[in-house]
Amino acid sequence: MNLHDWIDELSDVLDVETELDEGLVLDLARIAAQNVQKTAAPITAYLLGFAAGAGDASPETVERLAAKAQRLAEGWDRPADAADPDDVDDEVPDDSTVDHSDDLYED
Repeated sequence: MNLHDWIDELSDVLDVETELDEGLVLDLARIAAQNVQKTAAPITAYLLGFAAGAGDASPETVERLAAKAQRLAEGWDRPADAADPDDVDDEVPDDSTVDHSDDLYED
């Protein structure tokens, strides 16, 4: 069985009828895996498919959506093993020995 057979069989099982540019999806998944992290590949492919299905997108629209996702992945500036900045607890300096009694505060 090859990839085309798998796509045909899976489409039948999932009861979907669509044109699929597997090269486009595979390229996008590879770029997401390399630039974001490995697990971003299937999630990216799923979200592309979800966006395409939600809007009943034409093949040209799917290409545009994939291009947007690819630009995002290629511009991703965090290494794959970097912590999400929203999940990082920044260290708060200890200034308990500093006299703040003359500091001016704005309301």
